[in-house]
Amino acid sequence: MANHKLKDKSTDMLFEAILLLETVEECYQFFEDVCTVSEIKALAQRLQVAKMLRDGKTYQQIEKDTGASTATISRVKRYLHYGAGGYNLVLERLDRDSS
Repeated sequence: MANHKLKDKSTDMLFEAILLLETVEECYQFFEDVCTVSEIKALAQRLQVAKMLRDGKTYQQIEKDTGASTATISRVKRYLHYGAGGYNLVLERLDRDSS
């Protein structure tokens, strides 16, 4: 179930727009217009941290490989285990698609 604080017509439109993107190149085009480089890098870093946590990597290894702070790693870990399930959903699909 979506977070009621997040869900509204504008956010629905954003997510519907993202679902219309068909290639990685289209994602680059859209996100470069919508987000700053720092925001895109932060999102990418969080996903990488989530994958490494699922793979059983230590905080020290994740920090070394990604540059993420221990606070970021801890926050990602909390959402990975107690969040809405989005990280696990995406990571499972990425694993499936790379097989």
